Amino acid sequence: MAEPTYEELKARLAELEKQGTRRTGSLEFRVSEKGGVSVYGLGRFPVTLYYEQWVRLLEQAEKLRSFLEENKARLKMKEKP
Repeated sequence: MAEPTYEELKARLAELEKQGTRRTGSLEFRVSEKGGVSVYGLGRFPVTLYYEQWVRLLEQAEKLRSFLEENKARLKMKEKP
């Protein structure tokens, strides 16, 4: 395996620095290649839904909150550091 060039290392460093700013806990929204809306920052992979799906989900936000609270004891949660 050949050693990377200085330019390749610089490009890789810039890429890693970009990724480092994403780990702030904030969410990022993007339009996907296929026209969906992707949410980055929830987990390892983005969540992508189409416009109509996001609207349907948002219309049910209060119902979802209630469901989550009612079932909180049964749900797995990450431990806070």
